[in-house]
Amino acid sequence: MLRESPGEPAEIIVVSGLPRSGTSLMMRLLQAGGVDLVTDGVRAPDVDNPGGYFELERVRSLAHDSAWLGAAQGKAIKVISALLRHLPADHRYRVLLLRRDLDEVLASQAQMLERRGVPRDPAEDVTLRADFAAHLAATQRWLHSADAFEVHEVSYAALIDSPAAELERVASFLRRDLDLSAMRACVDPALYRARAAGRSVSPDPSC
Repeated sequence: MLRESPGEPAEIIVVSGLPRSGTSLMMRLLQAGGVDLVTDGVRAPDVDNPGGYFELERVRSLAHDSAWLGAAQGKAIKVISALLRHLPADHRYRVLLLRRDLDEVLASQAQMLERRGVPRDPAEDVTLRADFAAHLAATQRWLHSADAFEVHEVSYAALIDSPAAELERVASFLRRDLDLSAMRACVDPALYRARAAGRSVSPDPSC
């Protein structure tokens, strides 16, 4: 498997996507595979993500504070898709962009809000779905046009249903000798509960 060329700065691995699209799972898989993560543990695991969120609070301030990113070279960091444009172009990034059925994303987000006692009008889902689709399309175009980024899209459904093949593609894209067996062991299909295509929706703590 290919590795970084000697003397070149290590790329930053960025795990991104919409909230509830599988980004936390991907961070957990990368950790199992042997990739160092940049996290702070501020957001503790809970019923929505019992495996952990793998977040870094400073990511929220990327628009005006990105000097710390140099310490993330060669490591993986989680950045939601809405903040990707704040990543400075003076670094090189390999982005794993998680894609999940938008109806599943909306269902999973609704479940999280309901558990936290936050009301949500189901009628808003039509507008939210259109907004999410437009946002992802624009983000995808921008990533592919920006010189600092290499992008690999990861299907959340394929990651759960066919992890071996999907993780092989991830390792190839990252040019890393990952521990694929350890990564596959972290994938629990039983946690993929907010499924589309008319299947029943129940608590989905896998994302």
